[in-house]
Amino acid sequence: MAAIDLNSIRATIESRLSDELRTSPPVPVVFNNIPYDSISADNFVQCQVNFGSNSYLIQGGSTSSINSVTGLILLNIYTSEGTGSGSNLTIAKRIRDLYNRQTVSGVVFDAPVGPETLTGAPDGFYQTQIRISFEVFESI
Repeated sequence: MAAIDLNSIRATIESRLSDELRTSPPVPVVFNNIPYDSISADNFVQCQVNFGSNSYLIQGGSTSSINSVTGLILLNIYTSEGTGSGSNLTIAKRIRDLYNRQTVSGVVFDAPVGPETLTGAPDGFYQTQIRISFEVFESI
């Protein structure tokens, strides 16, 4: 039985984002369950990897089976309020290009949705959100 490792999938998604946003101009990235003080930041990206439904694609008992594991990446992009949306959309384009209909280490990414402007951002920030669904095939 070769069940997938959810942490490997999460690491594939997060490392790809972290590597891209580390380049010039660098943008801090915040992941689930990691404390972050946004007071000193001009901009940052929050990444949440969520696993969703699983389904049988081929039922072969305990062997020769294939399952589909799906999930959703929520990417909240925060930039300084009062400076327009340009810098926010520049970061969003970098993220969209990174995942848009790509397959990386067996993780198949769909076309991104967004960036969509969200209301209720933390004080001093303008916020958009990108959502990207993904799928991984598990062979058992």
